[in-house]
Amino acid sequence: MSREYDDVQLSTPRFGARTLTKLALTVSLVGGALMAASPAQAQGPYERGPDPTDAILEASRGPFSTAQTSVSSLSVSGFGGGTIYYPTDTSQGTFGAIAISPGYTARWSSLAWLGPRIASHGFVVIGIETNTIYDQPASRGRQLLAALDYLVEDSSATVRSRIDPSRLAVAGHSMGGGGTLEAANDRPSLQAAVPLAPWNLTKSWTGVRVPTMIIGGEADTVAPVATHSELFYSSIPSSSEKAYLELNNASHFFPQTTNTTMAKSMVAWLKRFVDDDTRYERFLCPPPSGLSIEEYRHTCPSS
Repeated sequence: MSREYDDVQLSTPRFGARTLTKLALTVSLVGGALMAASPAQAQGPYERGPDPTDAILEASRGPFSTAQTSVSSLSVSGFGGGTIYYPTDTSQGTFGAIAISPGYTARWSSLAWLGPRIASHGFVVIGIETNTIYDQPASRGRQLLAALDYLVEDSSATVRSRIDPSRLAVAGHSMGGGGTLEAANDRPSLQAAVPLAPWNLTKSWTGVRVPTMIIGGEADTVAPVATHSELFYSSIPSSSEKAYLELNNASHFFPQTTNTTMAKSMVAWLKRFVDDDTRYERFLCPPPSGLSIEEYRHTCPSS
């Protein structure tokens, strides 16, 4: 296992009766003017950040500044350490948290661009190193859950104080995506799951109740969508919130480089279900479209 060192790095993203009647009318008008001049107020208890736009979701960073810290494999159990990314803002309350696993033979560095990008939209993110680079999906699923438990129970006070332990999610690439399905199946209290080009020998996931967005690549020859992503999506009950996004002409390795379409939909899914932020519903339903999208299936998130 490689050694990791504790460090913190900061990054900042690009953002009488008649008298009483007159008094009441004046107060009403002033109050209305103040409301009109104020920014839109959050409608739900977990909404974080400004009203979303295409530009915000497609930018390389969201509205929150972030910091990061490394977690040594020697200081944790159940997974191999990793890197935590978190918003520096403490004025808006706690945030949801997500654990992300790399794929077979890969390390977190293969997906590292995702950490600050997702965190900058108001999430605590842990990108994990697996116990060995050869771990299978079931093991990766257990490691994702161990990483979430670490965040909630044993991470530094700086990180832990920012997390709402009732709003947790998982994601991963390839066998890490297969592990994401394993984790969602094993822990139905999770708020969201996002398998990326998932690979798993188990094809049926009828027990998954966690809102799940599967993102596959049309040209994937390692985990072809016809025998992996599409089967996984179809097996999840229609009573569960789910979506399937297939990227046009994308190979198995599309998550390993910056992918705006993937990141936009992934963030929208996490905001909608981890934060219960219905402002993001319009990016999911009606279905997104464009030259980068080959296919999109969905149950349409319900407010």
